[in-house]
Amino acid sequence: MTATFAAPDANATPIRLVPAADFESWLARQDDPVRDWVTANQFTGKAGQILRMPAPDMSIARVLFGWGTPDDHRRNRFLLARAAAGLGPGTYALDGDLSDDAQEEAALAWLLAGYRFTRYAGSGADAPRLRVPRGVDAARLEAIAAGEALTRDLINTPAADMGPDELEAATRALASRHGADINVNTGDALLDGNFPMIHAVGRAATRAPRLIDMTWGNSGPTLTLVGKGVCFDTGGLNLKPGASMGLMKKDMGGAATVLGLASMIMALDLPLRLRVLIPAVENAVAGNAFRPGDILTARNGLTVEINNTDAEGRLVLADALALADETPADLTVCMATLTGAARVAVGPDLAPFYTDDDALALALSQAGKRVRDPLWRMPLHRPYETMIEPGIADLDNAPGGGFAGSVTAALFLDRFVTKSRFVHFDIYGWNPTAQPARPKGGVGMGARAILDALPGILPS
Repeated sequence: MTATFAAPDANATPIRLVPAADFESWLARQDDPVRDWVTANQFTGKAGQILRMPAPDMSIARVLFGWGTPDDHRRNRFLLARAAAGLGPGTYALDGDLSDDAQEEAALAWLLAGYRFTRYAGSGADAPRLRVPRGVDAARLEAIAAGEALTRDLINTPAADMGPDELEAATRALASRHGADINVNTGDALLDGNFPMIHAVGRAATRAPRLIDMTWGNSGPTLTLVGKGVCFDTGGLNLKPGASMGLMKKDMGGAATVLGLASMIMALDLPLRLRVLIPAVENAVAGNAFRPGDILTARNGLTVEINNTDAEGRLVLADALALADETPADLTVCMATLTGAARVAVGPDLAPFYTDDDALALALSQAGKRVRDPLWRMPLHRPYETMIEPGIADLDNAPGGGFAGSVTAALFLDRFVTKSRFVHFDIYGWNPTAQPARPKGGVGMGARAILDALPGILPS
């Protein structure tokens, strides 16, 4: 479920944004009843404080919201989301002096705070609505929020209801909504289509592996999005311990994120040609599961020694990236919940990314700051390439030693993209504790930054 704005002319209760630094001067300008009410309720403009101001008939005349300090906004994205979460049903309007960027962030915060995952319990019908702030592109923000809601819904859905077939169905529904074309190779047809590593990883599951290929747009620059769609990861024969398996429904977070981004792009009718590739599998245990010590041959002919079946994401992505490289795009973006090393390095709030293209990295980083979708560039450190070269095969899917696990995974994927600009995101895809506009659970990372950067990183 995603929230939408109220109409610009809707009757609305004003929300007065009161910065902590201006609180005393603001309070001095109020009449005695207001000062008394504010003082009695200990409202001081502290970040996130909410105070309802009564009218003579005891209805709510307006709402005061603590806007805090500049440091509060540096430490907390989407502060206004606390108002959306703390107020009851109704229609509200912003009342405060905000820059255009701050007003857009506040409006998006409200929409993102309206997200509810209600497939199994609860309802989001009573979410408060915000009157469209002046100068805000409501349609753009609603498309962004809807794309983010799609990502969250896909990740939050348990693997029993979000396997490869359901992920395909979700992609088909998105394609149908926007007039995109879709082609899917499933099961043993993957071998006929030369996707041997996708087949090897997914063949032990009861639900068949597949490669989902969606295309949209007839003109403009080309953008290919590749998303890891491991719908559940047991670790394969290198079985994960139970504690590590608990969140593995989110191992298709890369696929969910590229579908959310694709939804934004198509809803906004951006002038480009889009391709989305999703290798969708379950990494399961059965008699025909691939094994440690096996050597697989990828679509592009590179051989891969399997030293850990729990490093399967890079295998399925390799075939998809090799396919993408056969029709080079102006930009190829890979999204994957790939390594625990990335999470350990930067935590759950930053989206680490890898590219050799300095201009691309700078544009993405700047966009992330603009739209409060934080990214962090990581090094494609070429001297580490020897760590992924086992000698018995061209590549090692899980080099030993425990060093630089996210870097070596990125270097592995980089071997499969040789003809286009390339950036790889090693995301977490999960918010472990509730934050403003980001409830606990599945979350998109990097999509809004990429969307914002596209005009500058794709040729005109």
